Amino acid sequence: MTVPAEGSPPASTTPVGARGTGRRDDFIDFVRAFSLIIVVIWHWSFTIILWKSDGPHATNPIGFTDGLWLITWLLQVMPLFFFVGGYAHEQSYLRKQARGASMWGFVGKRLTELAVPALALAGVWIVLGIVVANVFGGAWIKRSVLLVISPLWFIAVYLLLIALFPIWHWLHVRYGALVLIWLVGLAMLVDVLRFAHHMEQVAWLNMIFVWGFCHQLGFFYGDFVRSSRRVGWMLTWGGLFALAGLVYSNAYPGSMVGVPGERFSNMAPPTVCIAALVLFQAGVALLLRDATLERLGRPRWARVSEVVNRFSMPLFLFHTTGLAISLAIGYWIKGERRYAEVATMWWWFARPLALITPLLWTAPVIWLFGRRWAKPAAATTATATAAEVGGEDPSRGR
Repeated sequence: MTVPAEGSPPASTTPVGARGTGRRDDFIDFVRAFSLIIVVIWHWSFTIILWKSDGPHATNPIGFTDGLWLITWLLQVMPLFFFVGGYAHEQSYLRKQARGASMWGFVGKRLTELAVPALALAGVWIVLGIVVANVFGGAWIKRSVLLVISPLWFIAVYLLLIALFPIWHWLHVRYGALVLIWLVGLAMLVDVLRFAHHMEQVAWLNMIFVWGFCHQLGFFYGDFVRSSRRVGWMLTWGGLFALAGLVYSNAYPGSMVGVPGERFSNMAPPTVCIAALVLFQAGVALLLRDATLERLGRPRWARVSEVVNRFSMPLFLFHTTGLAISLAIGYWIKGERRYAEVATMWWWFARPLALITPLLWTAPVIWLFGRRWAKPAAATTATATAAEVGGEDPSRGR
């Protein structure tokens, strides 16, 4: 990876393979949308609702299915999303800087574009919860609202990284790859203080150190792409060995998502395992990049990728709303608040079907409330289907 000279502007990180000079890498668009879609499918397919005295609690089959935690090493894709987001933010700022935009203007616009829809969604559900609780009563409503808006945690962290972007950018220009070493080192020290010295409160510093590491790693995406495939293999095996060593030391849980019954979660707040995970996932992504771009050059793949990219963020924002509606209707039809409580054989066979009803209810919600946050349709010409490199926020597009 290239380390910028002290005080010099960063070298261009536009990767070879983007469609034309100054255009966004189609692979980045694909990975961003793919990451959000995986999260949606995970929530729709693998959420198990348990009703307790205080309302609904969400769990998943990982805690009681042997070896299933291994799939989270590939399907916990938030680290990969932050990785591509770091690249997109850096490229977007460099391009706007060349046009005369200020750093704070850039940051302010990014914060507004992402915070407005997230806050609007959270606000509507909170108000709705207050109204329902006052009119109909029921202790369950508080937890129901919490479950619907809980996926927005990642947007809150993303907003924090955007707010700190001036610092990330300055550190990248001044110190280059050394910043990555410091971030992962600080994350490890936080874990030592947390687990060896029982200083639980310091754990929340890893919301900055770990997610900052994922985000900062994305600044080097262009360098990785211009390097040989050995860099991709280096990241893949380095991350995989580090992750396996951490997990099989019995110091950390094997799952990269929260599992009820575990002594703690690798995600809340994140542990150094997530730093190892993003190295592994970034390496795999780099190794698959050329093959993916080749397929994205085909008309059908390009159209599918365009549609997914247009609606990935509205789908993420409203997918739990659609899930809540479908579950509520199911409870009403069955006459009881009950859902699968264990992962039976039939439950596993029904997983593809579990995607249908939430999608049917999420689609009209997006049509009514979320269309303004979908990306505009791309132009019909082949060369116009790619936007400018990093020209817009990675969570929103143009």
